[in-house]
This record gives sequence, C-alpha cells and structure tokens, in this order.
Amino acid sequence: MRRFIFSILVSAIAFSGCSDNGCKPVSPESEEPQITAYATANSIPAVKHSTGLYYHIVNQGLGPTPNVNSIVYVTYTGKTLDGTVFDQKTTPVAFLLRDLLEGWKIGLQLIQKGGQIRLIVPSSLAYSCYGAGGVISSNTILYFDIQLIDVQ
Repeated sequence: MRRFIFSILVSAIAFSGCSDNGCKPVSPESEEPQITAYATANSIPAVKHSTGLYYHIVNQGLGPTPNVNSIVYVTYTGKTLDGTVFDQKTTPVAFLLRDLLEGWKIGLQLIQKGGQIRLIVPSSLAYSCYGAGGVISSNTILYFDIQLIDVQ
C-alpha cells in the first residue's frame, strides 16, 4: 500500500511540471515572413531588434527614457495582423513597465517621453502559446501603435 501511494505521489509530481497544456511557443524567426509582409503592406519602415521585435519610431520624444522600473503613461491601439482591434486607450493609462509584455518593455525603452512607436511583436514577446483571455489566440503576432505620454 505504501508503495502504491508513493507511486501516485511520484507520478503527480512528475506530471505537475507538464501542465502546460501542450503549449508550444514559436520562434520569432519563424514569424518573420508574416511580420515583414505586414510591415510592407502597411508601409511601416520597421527595424528589426535583436530580440525579433520589429519597431518604427514615429517620434523619438524629448523627455526622459523609461526603464523597466518606470511608470509609463500611454495611449495605444493594439491589433492582430488581420486588423482586428483588441484593445485601445485614447485617454492616458498608467502601467509599471516591468509588468507589461516583453515587446513593450523593449520597445518603450527605445523612445522618450512624448514619443510614438509602432511595434510588431512576435508571439513569443507577447502572449506566446498561451493567448490572452479568449481574445488573443495562441501564437498570435501583435501590432501596437503607442504614444508615450509621460514617464515617472
């Protein structure tokens, strides 16, 4: 009986590390053709960051540059590459930068207060293979147009 309980306990521990529900992230390199096609089709002169993020600085801004510990005040539009708007804020909202998507953490540190940046975010730097709340499917590339209103 002890052996049986021990077996079940060991099995439970072994399988608890596999509770990713089959989540399989894709690499930014595998999404590059879709990203570059989107940038071309939408006349976005995007630059590739070493992480696989694509960005276009529309306006550099003049104020301070945020770091991961900054509170950023932004307005933005978030879309999937098929043009579906999944989020939009036209009134500034505040976020702690370190709590945001990896793509935002990278991109917002490239501009200063008052700046504007467009990001094409590979799924691995967004919601990866998990998706988000039934709104964004797994392994979805995202587009954001962000204005950095203030940095604290």
